[in-house]
Amino acid sequence: MSFILGMKFTHVPNEVLEWRKAHPDKEIPDGHVFVQPWPPGPHETRRDQVIYYQYRADRARRTLRGIDEQIAKAERAVASKTPVKRNRFVTITGGDKKVNRALEAKARALARLKGYITNVANPSAEFVIGAYHRLWHIEKSFRMSKHDLRARPIYHHKRESIDARLTVVFAALAVTRLIEDRTGWSIKKFVRTARRDRTVDIRAGQHLLTAEDPLPNDLRDALAVITWLPRCTPT
Repeated sequence: MSFILGMKFTHVPNEVLEWRKAHPDKEIPDGHVFVQPWPPGPHETRRDQVIYYQYRADRARRTLRGIDEQIAKAERAVASKTPVKRNRFVTITGGDKKVNRALEAKARALARLKGYITNVANPSAEFVIGAYHRLWHIEKSFRMSKHDLRARPIYHHKRESIDARLTVVFAALAVTRLIEDRTGWSIKKFVRTARRDRTVDIRAGQHLLTAEDPLPNDLRDALAVITWLPRCTPT
């Protein structure tokens, strides 16, 4: 089975340490990826694995801001200005409290990096990292099928009825994702916007009259891109 996973690590990887040793006066470039092959041991039967460590300036900025806030809280707790609550940077030995500066330095060093591990054969860093960051689409589809489309609970007992229900749910999921992809709207926004517009048929004697309000421009544009079909060129 092939996999791509996010990876937690507790120490600065050797590849990063070696880079910093070779470039002591430089910052790691934004987006730089360090590659660490991880072959199996002599008694292991797993496939070769590769670990990618990516440096991102945005990630560093967000994480370091969070560390600064935790350190400020830890310093106030050590100074007895606030009660000691759960804070990983506060070390209590006996009755003494202090800020764990070694842990702070370690957290700051790791804040800039995120690890990805895979056993896919001959992967590229772009493929692995891109595939990992697309996982939210899959998670969103699971949440949508479970909650919005009410795939569960299933009260049927016959296999045919269960298959029919799930077929309807996944067909609705496919239509939902098509609407979202083409319009750029969430399905919640689309349903809320379209629900306000109704068509009323009025029968007067032998005549059938249709009454409808003009569609808003944004809904008309959304329906146009949904119903648009690309032309197929015969080959």
